[in-house]
Amino acid sequence: MDIKLAGFNIETDSMYNIRKVDRKLLTPEIFSSAYARISRSKKSVTELREDARKDVEKARRSNQKIIFDMGHHSVAEHAVFNFDLIGISRLALESIERFRLVSYTEKSQRYVTLKGDYIIPEEFNDPKLKNDFIEIIELQNKTYNSLFKLLREYIFSKFPDLAGDKTNKSLLEGWAKEDARYILSLATLGQVGMTINARNLEHLFRNFSLSEINEVNEAGKKLYNLVEDVAPSIILFPEPSEFEKDLYSVSLPEVKNNTGSKLTSYPEIIEFEKNGDEKILASFISMNNSVTFSSALDSVLEMTREQKKEIYLTFFKNMEFFDTPPRNFEFADITFQALISASNFAQLKRHRMASLLQGNYKIEYGNTIPENIKHIGMEEKFIDIVNETNSVYLKLFEKYGSSADYILTNSHRRNVIMKMNLREAFHFIRLRSDKHAQWDIKNLSDKLLVDIRKLFPLSTMLLSGKDEYIKRFENLYNKKPKFNI
Repeated sequence: MDIKLAGFNIETDSMYNIRKVDRKLLTPEIFSSAYARISRSKKSVTELREDARKDVEKARRSNQKIIFDMGHHSVAEHAVFNFDLIGISRLALESIERFRLVSYTEKSQRYVTLKGDYIIPEEFNDPKLKNDFIEIIELQNKTYNSLFKLLREYIFSKFPDLAGDKTNKSLLEGWAKEDARYILSLATLGQVGMTINARNLEHLFRNFSLSEINEVNEAGKKLYNLVEDVAPSIILFPEPSEFEKDLYSVSLPEVKNNTGSKLTSYPEIIEFEKNGDEKILASFISMNNSVTFSSALDSVLEMTREQKKEIYLTFFKNMEFFDTPPRNFEFADITFQALISASNFAQLKRHRMASLLQGNYKIEYGNTIPENIKHIGMEEKFIDIVNETNSVYLKLFEKYGSSADYILTNSHRRNVIMKMNLREAFHFIRLRSDKHAQWDIKNLSDKLLVDIRKLFPLSTMLLSGKDEYIKRFENLYNKKPKFNI
């Protein structure tokens, strides 16, 4: 066996400062070209990399032929880029962070005290509306500072034991910041580090060019300009296809809600895998006994509940809080719908292995107001500012469409539909139902936890927030797991 470290990420400033290095060699296309030829060459992959490095232009021609003519676009995934995105609005970050197979780390409004930086969208060219926009944003920022001070005082007094230890200062201040931010707008600036391969980057370019938000269009152009010369042979389809252009222009019929049904701020399970517990077991039996899935499922359906429970207890007996259930758990799906705040959505969208659809923000969906803001007597003030925000929003929307969303706050809501399998649900609920989770998404996760346990009572015997795991394990096995949290 011969295993080599073929490469790793190096920041561009370090690369370009290396003396006596031909800059054309500093391209990820070498990997794409070499790895693309593995399947048809007698040479070792190390030799293929050396060939590509010796003749970069030939490697680029090879990439274009393999990707464009032969349709093997996956070789572009071997080229990886890192980007610093600075001074990006929260609204634009929602577009940037929507891609499933991309890695992001974002500046948090929970841990950083914000200084009131925000974008004034270039499309806001009406002086009167632009001035109205600025006035509301300044009012929101001023209120954020006031709320933070009041919430900080309230939280420190509410938890005197924690406050007595100086090491808890940042924790308690973080709780105050995360509630105060609900009055901040989506125009507030942030930053993110992004790691993305060339195939997904190409998808990003096409998606961004279709956005109605100028800031998103501009971000796409700047990203393209940065990689155009570095990797010209693997970014071949940066423009949207006709299919992509027309997809969301389809005229859809208007439908009224059924009698008694309405969107709510609590997640409602709208679809789930029938006999999910049994199908998970059937997948194990089918694989282990070389029988058809349908035969295995028929067998499981004939078992008693106690027989099925005993098998699951055997599965889980050595499971720790950090263990991931096997892929068999992906055979049980749950789909839910809810109205959630922009603050909640900022966390929900990080679970990119699930399928997440988000509708537009709508002021008629109302707002999510933190309970602590009510406790400090600032609910009425909060609502007054939301009403002023909504008034200006309607004027902006009439002239600028969805760009009006910049003025909306983290408390404004949107409609989401999310589908996840049970394996992903274990990850989601362990993280989001934990006592350390932010309260808004924790409320959503806790409600899902109750519903999912009812739907799949056997496969979820150890489903819980991370902090409750040891207790649930003890209740099942009358002993503690090996690792404590």
